[in-house]
Amino acid sequence: MSSVLSHNKDQPRVRKTLSDSSTSSTASTKSQKHEKLSRLSSSGSSDVSNDSSTNHAESYFLRRENRLSARKKAEEESANNDYKKMYEKALATNHRLKSRLETSKQELAMIQDQLQRTQKGRAEDCSSNMLETEKKESWSIKKRITDLEEQLKVKAELNMENQRLKDENGALIRVITKLSK
Repeated sequence: MSSVLSHNKDQPRVRKTLSDSSTSSTASTKSQKHEKLSRLSSSGSSDVSNDSSTNHAESYFLRRENRLSARKKAEEESANNDYKKMYEKALATNHRLKSRLETSKQELAMIQDQLQRTQKGRAEDCSSNMLETEKKESWSIKKRITDLEEQLKVKAELNMENQRLKDENGALIRVITKLSK
């Protein structure tokens, strides 16, 4: 972890870690550097030890700034590369989905065509089936009609025979009553 050397004329040197100062933004870091540089230029060269410490602090801040700018550039480049990769990945996904959509559309068209052919075939089959069923129904109805006509004829014959037997029975009863007198 890097540390920042804080130096003030009246205060002793104090080391701060970057994690302590990370909450402050880069703008405050730049303002601190600017303050230190302005203090350096206003103090002149009154003390050789003070001058060497300011040179040391100044070089430290320049190195730090260079490192930060290099890191920032690397992050930007990696971010650009990441965006590029994401864009290429999205394009590949879009292309894959478009091809799947096309195949699905083709399959749908084939299935619809098969469905229409099947429905036409069924309609023809249904009409021929309906004719056959109608013929069968008509034949069964005609057969039933003929059976009913025969039954009517038999019934009429039975009624006539029944009437004849009644008449005969009545005649026999009269004959027996005349004979018994």
